[in-house]
Amino acid sequence: MKLITANNRIPNMAKEEIDRFLESKLMLQMSTIDEKGEPNIQPVWFHYDKNREKFLIITYKTYKKIQNLRNKPILYFSIDDGNFPYKGVKGKGLANIVEDPNRTVPEGDKISMKYLGTLDHPLAKMITENSKKGDNVIIEISPKFFSTWDFGKEQL
Repeated sequence: MKLITANNRIPNMAKEEIDRFLESKLMLQMSTIDEKGEPNIQPVWFHYDKNREKFLIITYKTYKKIQNLRNKPILYFSIDDGNFPYKGVKGKGLANIVEDPNRTVPEGDKISMKYLGTLDHPLAKMITENSKKGDNVIIEISPKFFSTWDFGKEQL
């Protein structure tokens, strides 16, 4: 993964720190571009597959963000902790939409486990059932770069 430094005066995270940070239950803010060329920002649950360096997001296939990504698969994202000391990861990525239930069901289950801690929660059951029916898709994001910040570290 390419790591870029947006500002030399702001402390950054190393690859291992990024991987740990992305295991948190924070939301990923995803920005797509609509047919008018305007941004559309959506908060989403995600799973980061650090071995493949991909973000995985489950959502309904009819949502606006999916329409936007089918037309223009480039997006920007940000995951940040709004509690001091502030830290986060942002970047740009290329999205691929996966519609195969053989992938959407297990990936949806991973995301439900991350945020809900169980597959017995009504929301987790709904995600699984919608995935089995083909109503959900996975957005697979291949990040082109990460830019990070961590104000818990000493300033340079």
